[in-house]
Amino acid sequence: MLQAIIMAVAGDGLLSLMDALIKSMTPRYPTFQIAFMRFSSGLLWASLVLAILRPGWPSRETVFYNTTRSVLVVMTATSFFFALGQLPLADAVALSFLSPMFIALFGAIFLKERIDTGIVLALVAGFCGMLLIAGGRIGSGDYGEGALLGTVACVLSAVTYALNLVLLRSRAQRDALSIIVWFQNMGPALLLAPAAAFVWTPLISEDLALLALIGLLGVSGHFLLALAFARAEAARLAPIHYVTLAWGVLFGYLLFADLPGLTTIAGAGLIVLGTIATHRRKIETPRASSEKRPA
Repeated sequence: MLQAIIMAVAGDGLLSLMDALIKSMTPRYPTFQIAFMRFSSGLLWASLVLAILRPGWPSRETVFYNTTRSVLVVMTATSFFFALGQLPLADAVALSFLSPMFIALFGAIFLKERIDTGIVLALVAGFCGMLLIAGGRIGSGDYGEGALLGTVACVLSAVTYALNLVLLRSRAQRDALSIIVWFQNMGPALLLAPAAAFVWTPLISEDLALLALIGLLGVSGHFLLALAFARAEAARLAPIHYVTLAWGVLFGYLLFADLPGLTTIAGAGLIVLGTIATHRRKIETPRASSEKRPA
């Protein structure tokens, strides 16, 4: 379980850095083009990994489920990338924290995972922290034109992201991780190509290296998340996503000089406390017992 937590935290960190770099590109390129370039770059890295590992041909079932995930990935990416252009990074990340609630809910519905009291308390604490962060900025009148659409886009991305990760959980124990990540980049790249061509803006040469880095961060982050979800239940890992707020605040400050306000700090405190409280609880499940090594 500890390994899964570390992988999830690191994976979210890499993806948060990727989001920050993408936010820096939103003034220069349309949302669909940014999403297409992100997945096209990721496809190159994922294809390299696939060529090295050579996991074999995927089954029809693997193709079907990972193609379905590609649609969810496109919906998540485009809605969240749009929100990044409308909201400060920390705010967009905070609003995306609805996803752990949906992850736990969908994990219980589709994967028959148990939701115990500790998970519920952590989710409630994290949700209250998210409301405190968003409510503080809304109340101060800092939201500009388009922020409402950005907020709605964040909620949509949270729902589709949760569905995506629950489906990832169901496939991570069956499919080769290199195939999962390859499909996660190939499918969206193909789906986004027509829309990207319609709104295409000529690339600035300096952005080519940035796109390569974005693709590498995306592939690496999703590899770590796939490994994490292959080792732990979706509901148990859901509160870990709240740590993304710390990454969002860090990268928002380093790249955009965005300093968190008091409500952001207070909300982050609730989020961290909820996460720590959950993972101090001992998890006693039949699977955990079966994984104990003999003396």
